[in-house]
Amino acid sequence: MHTLFEPVQYGSIATSNRFVMAPMSRNRATEQGHATALMATYYGQRASAGLIISEGIQPSQVGQGYMNSPGLHTLQQAKSWLQVTDSVHAQGGKIVAQLMHCGRIGHPSLYPSAHQSVAPSAITAQGQTYTPDGMKDFAPPRALAMDEIQSTISDYVQAARYAIMGGFDGVEIHAGNGFLPHQFLANNTNLRQDNYGGSIENRTRFTLEIVAAVSDAIGADCIGLRISPHNTFNDIAETDSEQLYSALIQALPTELAYLHIMEAACRETSDAIRRLWKGALILNPHNHWEDGPVTPAIADKVLQQDLCDGVSLGALFVANPDLVDRARLNAPLNNMDDSTLYGGGAKGYTDYPTLNEVAQAV
Repeated sequence: MHTLFEPVQYGSIATSNRFVMAPMSRNRATEQGHATALMATYYGQRASAGLIISEGIQPSQVGQGYMNSPGLHTLQQAKSWLQVTDSVHAQGGKIVAQLMHCGRIGHPSLYPSAHQSVAPSAITAQGQTYTPDGMKDFAPPRALAMDEIQSTISDYVQAARYAIMGGFDGVEIHAGNGFLPHQFLANNTNLRQDNYGGSIENRTRFTLEIVAAVSDAIGADCIGLRISPHNTFNDIAETDSEQLYSALIQALPTELAYLHIMEAACRETSDAIRRLWKGALILNPHNHWEDGPVTPAIADKVLQQDLCDGVSLGALFVANPDLVDRARLNAPLNNMDDSTLYGGGAKGYTDYPTLNEVAQAV
């Protein structure tokens, strides 16, 4: 059985250990979607993770769903990421760009373009989002036309090319958490009556076409896909999760670098996917054992059970820049201050203490 400290290969991406820093929106980019020096410090601090998956990056302006989220749809944005990827690589780490099109999730007041969101179908998400003027209901989206679906796929391709230009080791296509590909997959958000709606084959088409097009552009062996079966986040309701993800996974190219599962409370689905998927699997596990975040001990347990090849952890990496060292030494862990997760500035972003800093302060 594998341990967290052993190296692992995800397609063409060789990593020094099986810790994966999960993608987490942090909202520290500029208004123009550029990565910043503060972001370079943040990711560089956490480069001891075998693999870092970046925060969600919009592949187009219309794909933006949050304020001060970064982009990869202009040359200037691509160049801005070099300071981040150089910082990670200087510490011996690897980092992939998560391409996240928010689809119907967002609000025009959140971004300079004030655009209307798009979706498979013109169905407004139930719920609210934080805006500069406080909490507001999600705004009504418009349904993508057929030609817009193809241009959206092209946006992913260009964003992937920009990611490589920006120094990333690969990309992860986000097809979970209620964002655009997930909106095509789920039958409560996709009411289309064309080749992209109705049957499972049609609802998986958009995701599979993105994967195929991006693979053609940069190579399948540096591409990951993230899914979140049974996840109801962002007003998603899947009524056929087992059949849906079975069909999706069996249609994926086996050369992909990895498949990444954000696990809801259904371990049986993760087990089934592990049996179906023959490539590398990263699991962001649900904590089935105790309250609180997934700990290194729990991460080690899922590896021992052969549920995956790598384990992604989120909140612990935010609060513990040196999480790998702390896990190796069985040292105490910092607790994350949830109030500092989003927003500008360094508080709760780059100022969590490392073990060395704690020792020097004593």
